[in-house]
Amino acid sequence: MVPWIIGAGVAGFIVFGLRPRPLEVETATISSGPLTVSVLEEGKTRIRHRHLITAPVGGMLQRVEWRAGARIEAGKTVLAALVPEPSSFLNPRAKAEAEARLQAAEAVRMQRGTQLDRARDALSLADKEFERAKVLRRTGAIATREWDAAQNQVDLLNREVNTAGFALKVAEFESAQAKAALMQSESTVPDQSAPYQILAPVNGFVLNVMEESARVVTPGMPIMEVGDPTDLEAEIELLSSDAVGVQPGAEVSIEQWGGGGPLRGKVSLVEPGGFTKISALGVEEQRVKVRVDFAEPLPAGLLVGDRYRVEARIVTWHSDNVLQVPTGALFRRGGEWMTFLAEGGTARRTAVKIKHNNGIAAEIESGLTAGQSVILHPPDALEEGVKIEPRR
Repeated sequence: MVPWIIGAGVAGFIVFGLRPRPLEVETATISSGPLTVSVLEEGKTRIRHRHLITAPVGGMLQRVEWRAGARIEAGKTVLAALVPEPSSFLNPRAKAEAEARLQAAEAVRMQRGTQLDRARDALSLADKEFERAKVLRRTGAIATREWDAAQNQVDLLNREVNTAGFALKVAEFESAQAKAALMQSESTVPDQSAPYQILAPVNGFVLNVMEESARVVTPGMPIMEVGDPTDLEAEIELLSSDAVGVQPGAEVSIEQWGGGGPLRGKVSLVEPGGFTKISALGVEEQRVKVRVDFAEPLPAGLLVGDRYRVEARIVTWHSDNVLQVPTGALFRRGGEWMTFLAEGGTARRTAVKIKHNNGIAAEIESGLTAGQSVILHPPDALEEGVKIEPRR
């Protein structure tokens, strides 16, 4: 009997070894929670207000001693100096042109002043509407959308007032330049006339110097570019298909800017026109520029200048409580989204409908309920009715 017992034992071990074993899988439970959909794209910082300093009149430009990064002060720092040319500084024709330029500068200054008054009036009206909205918000008599619209209108008009005020300052500076040029043209001894000094229009820094050496310049020739690096915004180039879902005021997380953590920002403008750009793979893409305002100051000791690379994660949709499924549990079968449910130790394939998807989780429209277990990253061997065992 001993050989028969040994043979039966070996046969039993073979049968046990060939018995189908449950497939080990990783599972996750369907639950509700917050879901945010965003688009991530590269961009660069840019100074919001850049100023190109040009020669207001023709003459001999003296050597420019300023270099990029030098600090300047509005109305005090002499950026460049012009002296009369050896022949003549302003002939009668140039004098007439200077007078016409002065009249044009005065007209522009008056126009900018009117625009500033109009912007202030609009802001005053928006402030009154916002105060009324505050009272209605306390009593719950105003919708959240109307409250956000009133608040956003005040913010936009504040920016318009600042922009109009800055434009008025630039117009006044141009008018002062035109007056100075006309006064200098009246000098009877050109060789002894004082140099015409170009003063800094704003507080900030020298960004770029185009003309360093002394030379004869013509009116309108660029000399340098100045601006304030602290007045930064981010310029993000999104695909036009992604830009459709971006609205002004959307939350933005500015990442990979060189600091420790991301910076908060808000979309200030989605430009209405797009442009064609060739990608690194040689594919033509339609891009749209999205401008983002920094919502918090930069950390002390860190400097972000003009045209620095950043990455922006722009929120296109958000909900605090939605039923969601990990995207690792989804796969396509024909034109439908499918997933495998883990029920009673068996895999069951089921079709689902999803709405929003951020690449990590997707909002469930139908097909699944809270508490069900789904199989993550289903292997190729997994089919309908296969025995499974959750991986520990």
